[in-house]
Amino acid sequence: MDKLAVYPGSFDPITNGHLDLLERALKIFDRVVIAIAVHQGKKPLFTLEERQKLIKDSLVGHPSEHRIQVDSFEGLLVNYVREIRADAIVRGLRAVSDFEYEFQMALMNRRLNNEIETLFLMTGMRWIYISSRIIKEVVASGGCVNGLVPVPVEAALVERLLGKPFVSPLAEPVPH
Repeated sequence: MDKLAVYPGSFDPITNGHLDLLERALKIFDRVVIAIAVHQGKKPLFTLEERQKLIKDSLVGHPSEHRIQVDSFEGLLVNYVREIRADAIVRGLRAVSDFEYEFQMALMNRRLNNEIETLFLMTGMRWIYISSRIIKEVVASGGCVNGLVPVPVEAALVERLLGKPFVSPLAEPVPH
């Protein structure tokens, strides 16, 4: 029987830091479900459907694409994890400041269902400073996030936040 992990988050949008954590989880688990949390009170930049598409587009051609599923859930994470019969929850840690919140959540999840384990994985050093919030702020201010997010995400951010078509900084300039 294969081992299944749930990697939950808002993924608004997914970053290369998220993908790095996914890679780490795939070394431990046979399959990973990227589970987008739907919070009725939050106003994400991208709709649930857009986030699902951005994640899927970012995984096209991934060598372990067949081991990754993209899904969403509402309500308690532990209920979702139990419903899909997953073995563990995977969460990423960038800094000590992440630990306190994540530790509280893991303890509450254990209290709600002590059969579900939470596994904390450290983000790779090159991604330690990025978050979806910071990425959105940089793009909204006209900055470049090339290499920090997958290309489909960068394009969607530029189009949504700046209202203009995306031109890759790696693209050849168009002669006039």
